[in-house]
Amino acid sequence: MKSVFQSIHILPQVELDQLDDLITFRKLKKGELLLTENQVCNEIVFIKKGILRSYFFNHQGDEITNCFAFENEFMASFSSFITRELAQENIQALADTELQIITYESLEKLYKTGTHWQEIGRKLTEMEYVTLQKRMISFQKLSGKQRYEELYKNHQKYIQLIPLQYLASYLGVTPRHLSRIRKAIL
Repeated sequence: MKSVFQSIHILPQVELDQLDDLITFRKLKKGELLLTENQVCNEIVFIKKGILRSYFFNHQGDEITNCFAFENEFMASFSSFITRELAQENIQALADTELQIITYESLEKLYKTGTHWQEIGRKLTEMEYVTLQKRMISFQKLSGKQRYEELYKNHQKYIQLIPLQYLASYLGVTPRHLSRIRKAIL
């Protein structure tokens, strides 16, 4: 996590070192939940190793995967984290996962120490917003095949670890259609 903040080139080393006392570590086993819906999300996690997925149940009771996060990426129920309202999603480990964690209270404490941390928070929020907007646009502009190709290009080493039904749900296609897409690409 510290390396990501360092790469933004805003924080002086003394402020970056404040993280040392605030970051905690956790391991999740494959299948274990980090967050369940109807809880308030109190932490943002940084994935050192593993894969997390965020999912919810639609009005018909179908499980819909809305997000994957891989090594060196952040994950949270960001709307719950920011608004302090109940999460509408679950976050689950798809593999044994190692996390670095910063709590809401710790992040608020950092924001109060000065404008550098506030700027970091703004930049990370902007990055998450851009990611969300790109995903929304991809569902309107791209075919399921094109969305799969994009995921394959960016996360090839992980894609074989994600169960077919989760991947299909994420891409907005049926598992059968995803099998055809994968067969045509490989």
